[in-house]
Amino acid sequence: MSRTPSRRGLLRGLTVTGAAVIGFDPAARSWAVTASGSATDLAGLPRLDGTLHADHASLTAAADDYGHIVHHRPVAVLRPGSVRDVVAMVRFCNEQRLPVAPRGQGHAPFGQAQVEDGLVIETAPLADIGPVGPGSTTVTVGAGARWSAVAKATLAHGLTPPVFTDYLELSVGGTLSVGGLGGQVHRHGAQVDNVTALGVVTGAGELVRCSPSRRSDLFHAVLAGLGQCGIIVEATLRLVRAPETVRHYRLSYGDLDTFLDDQRVLVQEGRFDYVEGQVSADAGGAFRVHTLEAVAYGPPAGPAPDDAALLRGLRHDPSTVHSGDLPYYDFLDRLAPLVAADKEAGVWTYAHPWLNLMLPGSSAATISARILNALTPADLGPGVVLFYPLLRDRLTTPLLRTSDEEVSYLFDVLSAIPPDDTATVDRLLTANRSAYEAAAAVGGTQYPVGSIPFTRADWRTHFGAAWPRLKSAKRTYDPRGILVPGQGVF
Repeated sequence: MSRTPSRRGLLRGLTVTGAAVIGFDPAARSWAVTASGSATDLAGLPRLDGTLHADHASLTAAADDYGHIVHHRPVAVLRPGSVRDVVAMVRFCNEQRLPVAPRGQGHAPFGQAQVEDGLVIETAPLADIGPVGPGSTTVTVGAGARWSAVAKATLAHGLTPPVFTDYLELSVGGTLSVGGLGGQVHRHGAQVDNVTALGVVTGAGELVRCSPSRRSDLFHAVLAGLGQCGIIVEATLRLVRAPETVRHYRLSYGDLDTFLDDQRVLVQEGRFDYVEGQVSADAGGAFRVHTLEAVAYGPPAGPAPDDAALLRGLRHDPSTVHSGDLPYYDFLDRLAPLVAADKEAGVWTYAHPWLNLMLPGSSAATISARILNALTPADLGPGVVLFYPLLRDRLTTPLLRTSDEEVSYLFDVLSAIPPDDTATVDRLLTANRSAYEAAAAVGGTQYPVGSIPFTRADWRTHFGAAWPRLKSAKRTYDPRGILVPGQGVF
């Protein structure tokens, strides 16, 4: 690359409060906005279809996320106009040894998509959704597409991705980088298990199309790979027939063991298409109210729901059963009113020191009960406690780690704390670490979308037998180690 900047290209690429940036100063590790020195000392920027930003507002926004706990300030933010922009800027950053992190909807809670003195790439502009027809078995979408948009585009043809996270406004690239878990996992696996091909920009700035049969080492290193080996820019997703309506059941339980055991029964028998559960506080503040949420898909995806058959043998309180039919998309997007209310109330700006554990089925009740007994309503705030039962044989992506038992549970304590209450946030982070250690001692681990302090040694333990392949892929595809340092993996 020429060391002399092309002013024609640079003016299109980056402005800072109205001043044209003429290049990057490798010595000062900053963008040069005047030509007071020798231009030949500057690294010229590539020509971009989009825009590169180094203004205060852009950098401040990129130094925050949904967690509002960690703040690492980049030196620039790319809003790409094309995949070519991502390739060009990652290649540039690789040459200059600038760290890089992609950012989708900014929903990480612990600085995972932040990068100190590096480049943040906003993937939201890469939101194209490819053609879909009634006979389609896949759809190809940009990494910045939100799952809500994907669902609407495919439902227009009676089709749907098989697995969704409960919150639909996350980006495809974001959830595929961590796993993508929801209440349908026991039937279809995680979102990463339903990807047939990827477009990836490696740490060296190479655009690679990969799949299980083409550059499979990269494919398997990127799905649930925490962005360590490449930035997802495009994904081809599997589609299945969508129901028109679903029947949604809420069942109450008096104790944790029975609640978890009935969740296990339901996923092993495959009675429902969606199974999840919540634990909330009773009038005395103890977390002893257990609600099992189960959903049966109607035609054309499944048979008309039969209440008696679906609920037979379950040990819930029969006097408190709530059920109802609703359109499929309304079920998928059922959190939208709650999210709108949280934003209106200012809860969206709270700190979110989340705990997300993968617990072995045999130890789930013991470990979670210990955590719930110590939890107070003030510690949870306007958050929620969730359980998702998972079947090991449905989870086939190597880097999505869970326990080795047939049934595991994703256990989430999703706290929301006023941002100025740093003492409580720090205490909960310490408690999260202790909870992780208790889970790890019985063969569990974390689902890496939370706020658990983790060391590099912890990551080696987390990935277990998959670690050598991830380490090899890192050397191959990100040899200078510029990608996503916020995860702290390498």
